[in-house]
Amino acid sequence: MIDRLRAVLRSRTLLALGVVVSVLVPVVTLPRLPQVTLWPVLLGLAPWVIGKYLLCPLRWRALTDAEMSRRWFLRAYAESELLGLLTPGHVGADLWRLKRLTGAGLGRGDAVLSVGTDRLVGALGLTAFVAFAGTELPVRMLLVVAGVSLAAILVVLVLRRVRPGILPSRPLPPPRALAHGLLLSAGYQLSIAALLLGAVGATGHSLSPLAVLGAFGASQLAGAVPGPNGASPRDGALVVGLVAAGVPWAAAVAAVSIKAAVAWLPALALGGSSLLHHRRTAVVAAV
Repeated sequence: MIDRLRAVLRSRTLLALGVVVSVLVPVVTLPRLPQVTLWPVLLGLAPWVIGKYLLCPLRWRALTDAEMSRRWFLRAYAESELLGLLTPGHVGADLWRLKRLTGAGLGRGDAVLSVGTDRLVGALGLTAFVAFAGTELPVRMLLVVAGVSLAAILVVLVLRRVRPGILPSRPLPPPRALAHGLLLSAGYQLSIAALLLGAVGATGHSLSPLAVLGAFGASQLAGAVPGPNGASPRDGALVVGLVAAGVPWAAAVAAVSIKAAVAWLPALALGGSSLLHHRRTAVVAAV
């Protein structure tokens, strides 16, 4: 899998294809709208970039028992986001983070603990955000989450007896670090809502913040259900949620498409430049 990730990193064709597909839908849908302005989405993009590329890396660092600098986490996270956009189900992001952690000297078990804890705290922050948005959590989903958590605990208990060497050697994050991570996660969720408000505004329509939060919360619940080949129904559910809130179909599709397309801008600028620097450094070290 790591070899495939390296192939993705070196594939200019795949990178260009991803950018073209993300930009194509807005190009097709925006001309059909009577009024389009990019200022709202640019204003919404600013807090989202802070949430995605500052708050999320800081959350990851707070939950990781390691000596790497804040800059290290900022760069590694930006790199992983670009690779996540290029791979189904965003799986490339976590694989790259694992590679960077093990390359920095962490054991495989400790690296998995770091990324897994970050994902867990992110999911808990999402759950709190969804509840705040007024979206009811289905009982079936809660049962699935509880079942997966119980299975994970059982696996750890079995591995502790059978293969203790592959388990993390470092302790779990303390409660204070978990609370810090949850706070940063909540800030990130709010930044996504800000970007969505800007995307809707770019189509010439407007919604109340509570309506946007409700539609976004419902879409996040849908995104928790994995689709085929790593696809997720999150964006489709978001379109439906915006339509239910009063946005016309064409505008809703355009808004969600804009939201997806602009995600490439900071990923290419921050993640791409950091990956190029990382690659050049590796080449120089090899020579």
